[in-house]
Amino acid sequence: MPKKTPTKSKAAKKTSTPTPGPASPSVVEALRKVVADSYAVLGQTHICHWNVRGKSFFSLHTAFEAQYTELFTAVDDIAERVRALGSLAPGGLGNLSKMAGIEEIKEDATAEEMVKHLSKANKTLIADLEIARDLAGESNDNETEDLMIGRIQVHEKTVWMLDSFLAE
Repeated sequence: MPKKTPTKSKAAKKTSTPTPGPASPSVVEALRKVVADSYAVLGQTHICHWNVRGKSFFSLHTAFEAQYTELFTAVDDIAERVRALGSLAPGGLGNLSKMAGIEEIKEDATAEEMVKHLSKANKTLIADLEIARDLAGESNDNETEDLMIGRIQVHEKTVWMLDSFLAE
């Protein structure tokens, strides 16, 4: 009697993840914008870390360091996702600055101004992340969509912490 070759069950076929086609140009451009704005937030957070002064120095200095350190790894992950999709990651401070939609903070800003500024910058980045997430979802790019969801969660938590610091 001939051996039967194993076949996938109907259930296995139904639960498989759709394979995305070629990278969507709109997803790639949205990711490039996220890289630029993430790098800008990283830089702004680092400036605040260096220049914070006053009674909240120790707590803010430590919080800002944790935020920019986490962002450094995140920027790398997002840029590598751009590469995995077959495109080039943006680079160079001048190029990233032109692409970014994050205002710069004054070097002599007060601690409160720094926290307000970083909250606003993170909210801008969340909006970019949501665009990238939605475009990835529409393109069946589950990996990019998942990466953006994770980043949104991190930045929402950061905004909550910054806004809580400002609460009376």
